[in-house]
Amino acid sequence: MHIHILGICGTFMGSMAVLAKELGHHVTGSDANVYPPMSTQLQAQGIELTQGYDPAQLDPAPDLVVIGNAMSRGNPAVEYVLNKGLPYVSGPQWLADHVLQGRWVLAVAGTHGKTTTSSMLAWVLEHAGMSPGFLIGGVPQNFSVSARLGDTPFFVIEADEYDSAFFDKRSKFVHYRPRTAILNNLEFDHADIFPDLPAIERQFHHLVRTIPSEGLVIHPTTEPALLRVIEMGCWTPVQTTGAGGQWQVKLLSEDGSKFEVMFEGAVQGVVEWDMTGQHNVANALATLAAARHVGVVPSMGIAALSAFKSVKRRMEKVAEVRGITIYDDFAHHPTAIATTLDGLRKRIGDAPLIAIIEPRSNSMKLGAHRDGLPESVVDADQVIWYSPANLGWDLGATAALCTVPSIVSDSLEGIIERVKSQAQPGTHVVIMSNGGFGGLHGKLAEALQ
Repeated sequence: MHIHILGICGTFMGSMAVLAKELGHHVTGSDANVYPPMSTQLQAQGIELTQGYDPAQLDPAPDLVVIGNAMSRGNPAVEYVLNKGLPYVSGPQWLADHVLQGRWVLAVAGTHGKTTTSSMLAWVLEHAGMSPGFLIGGVPQNFSVSARLGDTPFFVIEADEYDSAFFDKRSKFVHYRPRTAILNNLEFDHADIFPDLPAIERQFHHLVRTIPSEGLVIHPTTEPALLRVIEMGCWTPVQTTGAGGQWQVKLLSEDGSKFEVMFEGAVQGVVEWDMTGQHNVANALATLAAARHVGVVPSMGIAALSAFKSVKRRMEKVAEVRGITIYDDFAHHPTAIATTLDGLRKRIGDAPLIAIIEPRSNSMKLGAHRDGLPESVVDADQVIWYSPANLGWDLGATAALCTVPSIVSDSLEGIIERVKSQAQPGTHVVIMSNGGFGGLHGKLAEALQ
């Protein structure tokens, strides 16, 4: 059948497109902004992309239109679908009906670390010979694609709390019905759709309600919001990670690149890998717990993690020019910014560290996180904040509250000039945005030549 996807370059929709193609469907799609890594992945899969939402792309009519959650009423393509009575569905619903039905779903939910943890989990199962299917909101470097069907019952999915579509305001993950669920952490986010943290906690409890009594819920002991979710009612066995939990670690290096894993007090082995940061150590523990639930012994999981490569755009080293190292990172929330910079600082010691941050997510644009931003950058030596034209609050006032030197720039050229004047050999530059950032990574590397 011919499936047309509106909003195809979102990380979820793009991954779904790959699965639909693998199932033998003719897949096309459109988006307002077509940019890598999703656009290049889709083109490599032979999926035809259209820029923009002209209704002409729906004539002749496809058999089914999958409508992404970034689409809203008033969008010309959406209005055409409704006016013509074309069959349509949300992405999560399509996935539940055509891919997840009858599979052992392992879902990774939480405010932070979903993409990295689901990539770890898919890799651990792959390493153990279990050939899982997966859908991940990024491109894991151990696989080079963000989704595949897999030919065993196991399917790993990044389980997002964002809503499903303009006509289905439930969180995406409510559709997935996992047997194994990791709840990584929970903070206020997505201020464009949730009024407060309790509203998100309710959605997480809707997820918990769907997990069978023969399943498993995994969560850290240190997250009050998740403890409140479980207290609302849980009908499933629970395993906990971190201080006082069944799964614990002993750090063997301060930056988190080497640590010992313990389960119920017994040492299981040592992970030594290229990742840094306490957040990734926590992600690893949850991964080992989930993998054990489907039969991967911890020692085998530990061996797999030691061979884990990160995800594209998660502290990805994109260039090294004249001794200056440039990283691309997706961080879109103060906690993510803080943990990422902390991990890098512990790895590089006293080397100069410049952070370039674009507040681009919907919650950032609404100013929901601005109070946490000054504190999030304390591990940098200096910060360059990029002020996009449509930011609805005073970024300069936030920059003024930073305890490290901070400036605001409204142009990529200004950012590049600033870095050129400041960076010496040995400097580390982290570019943080959940968008393409106008190709700043490449432009900066070129300018430093």
